[in-house]
Amino acid sequence: MAINTPLSFSLLSSLTFILLTISSHAFSIEEASICDLQLAFKQNQLTSRKLVEFYIGEINRLNPILKGVMETSPDALFQADKADYERRIKAPGSLAGLHGIPILLKDNIATKDKLNTTAGSFALLGSVVPRDAGIVVKLRKAGAIILGKASLNEWAGFMSVKAPNGFSARGGQGENPYLLSANPCGSSSGSAISVAANLVTVSLGTENDGSILCPSNANSVVGIKPTVGLTSRAGVIPISLRQDTVGPICRTVSDAVYVLDAIVGIDYHDHATQEAAKYIPHGGYKQFLKRHALKGKRLGIVRNPFLSSASESESQAFEHHLQTLSQRGAVLVDRLEIANMDTISTGTAEGTALLAEFKISLNAYLKELVASPVRTLADVIAFNQKFADVENIKEFGQDLFLAAQATNGIGNRENAALSNLAKLTRDGFQKLMCDYNLDALVTPGAGIARVLAIGGFPGINVPAGYDDSGVPFGINFGGLKGSEPKLIEIAYGFEQASKIRKPPTFKALNFTRMLLSSLTDV
Repeated sequence: MAINTPLSFSLLSSLTFILLTISSHAFSIEEASICDLQLAFKQNQLTSRKLVEFYIGEINRLNPILKGVMETSPDALFQADKADYERRIKAPGSLAGLHGIPILLKDNIATKDKLNTTAGSFALLGSVVPRDAGIVVKLRKAGAIILGKASLNEWAGFMSVKAPNGFSARGGQGENPYLLSANPCGSSSGSAISVAANLVTVSLGTENDGSILCPSNANSVVGIKPTVGLTSRAGVIPISLRQDTVGPICRTVSDAVYVLDAIVGIDYHDHATQEAAKYIPHGGYKQFLKRHALKGKRLGIVRNPFLSSASESESQAFEHHLQTLSQRGAVLVDRLEIANMDTISTGTAEGTALLAEFKISLNAYLKELVASPVRTLADVIAFNQKFADVENIKEFGQDLFLAAQATNGIGNRENAALSNLAKLTRDGFQKLMCDYNLDALVTPGAGIARVLAIGGFPGINVPAGYDDSGVPFGINFGGLKGSEPKLIEIAYGFEQASKIRKPPTFKALNFTRMLLSSLTDV
């Protein structure tokens, strides 16, 4: 793993920060929001350089245990100095938004710089991308600092059904910062782990089916899964352009919305963005961060089957949160059910379509690389077989890769599956939303992810509580395509009314063990 700052610097940085905080009541970076950071910039309490140094120090201190970060950028401090200079001369756009704010990108999002883009696999180590991903172009334009790449389920979880959540050959096993033995979920595990543990301000994840919503749910952070096409997928290692989307993972709804505003919009390398651009509201999404917007919102409550696997703590919390939503003026339409949920849950039709789409999409991505050890899915399979020990193929296999390679384009079987998915969406989620004139569907946890995935629908996960062991769980608000404004109002209203999120307790419980472990690695 390439972490580019020595541990001695990280310890010095952390101790210096603590001493400054004690002696002069300096601005506290931990848990700070984008607005907090921008205010600290304006009041000369903080610089982007100090912010990057602090996060690099925390990554070197905690990442040997958490493994949420794949690698940090050797250009991050240069970018920080540039942002500080632009702020000093009051360059246009330098005093707000993401300017000077560090961000981690999931390691399947291409950057044309010194960082690798590998989806966690050694097969793509050293590959050269043709350009920045479309969303990275927008982030750089907004002045964000690309701090590095976050870890993930290898190949976004599409190599093997046996591989554990948060694991990749390059990154190792990502750990949940609230309870190291708990499932961090995936595939955007590192993006969620890093934000939750204060290794970075904000991050980006990608989702095909649950990969933003699930890790956000498991790590007590906010994840926005946008309508498919609202954010560009150009330059993102794909699974299926029919379902793939890119979205923010942050500690607060407002931070997630600031990031969303920066990354939405047309990218001519991704045709889907041209159609989805009609959903982007004039003036962006920040205008929907309203504390009292729950009043009058019609919320459909779906318990079955999502509460069946919930803990007692989660079930009780869900009931309490429904009361909160009602007290804030929302109209609850309770005990609804999504038609054909059992069929959707099996994932049979989705799996049939995804296997063929993955082979087509990945081959197209690999072909466009300027340089790469692999050029086709077949090459990746051969690489994995050759380096079976390194890629953990002996332990987990590559069954999904092999099944995808056996497909031959979109044929009768795949078309039938796609038709079935469209019907399940039309007769299920869509019909329920329209029949009851709902603004959003409310469900515990991230179990509804597949329903949203097959229809290209958006969802927002917000922290909702912790079980008896301290493991987090969330609440999900899902809606029809383009309904992000309503979902943001609902999610923000709930967040402000509940104020559930708290930092991970691992820092208190395991600090000594982690520090000793880190020192052993020096």
